[in-house]
Amino acid sequence: MDFIAAKEFVLNRLKNELNPEFFYHCYNHTIDVYESALKLAISENIVGKDLELLKTAALFHDTGFLVCYREHEEQSVVFSRKYLPEFGYSEEEINIICNIIFSTRIPQTPKTILDKILCDADLDYLGRDDFFMIANKLLCEWNVNGIPTTLKKWYHIQVDFLSNNDYFTTTAKRNRIEKKNENLSQILDLLT
Repeated sequence: MDFIAAKEFVLNRLKNELNPEFFYHCYNHTIDVYESALKLAISENIVGKDLELLKTAALFHDTGFLVCYREHEEQSVVFSRKYLPEFGYSEEEINIICNIIFSTRIPQTPKTILDKILCDADLDYLGRDDFFMIANKLLCEWNVNGIPTTLKKWYHIQVDFLSNNDYFTTTAKRNRIEKKNENLSQILDLLT
């Protein structure tokens, strides 16, 4: 498999073809998820072929947004199956990548350690200092793309989402839960 060529291909497509009104699900989100997945993988001792498959899944996980807004994971899998053979990925490798991508659907359903890492990387921002900035990008994206949401309703959605989100890897639990709970507490304060 030629990961470097696949990475260059997918990042070029995302950078040049994503709807500019995708303020959250944008090129930078993919880079953020990729970098978070890489850090988690290193901490969780993922190496070799497994690391290459995880990195590929991280880069391809939101390619479905090139086609549609809702149910984008299915389109990300279609995209992966269409293009990854061009970069020497085997059917078995593509199946693993597609399963990793599918695990990120909300509610997340990770089964393997690679699934768990990508799920945690995809929602890494929930437990970071930049949570509010990133969450506001998603709110703007929803409002522009046919999911009108008031700020008050948004905060209630965030309370529910943060309350029901679990991190799956030991590393994310150690590094993100405390800050996620602080972010949740701040939202609850805003609502009272």
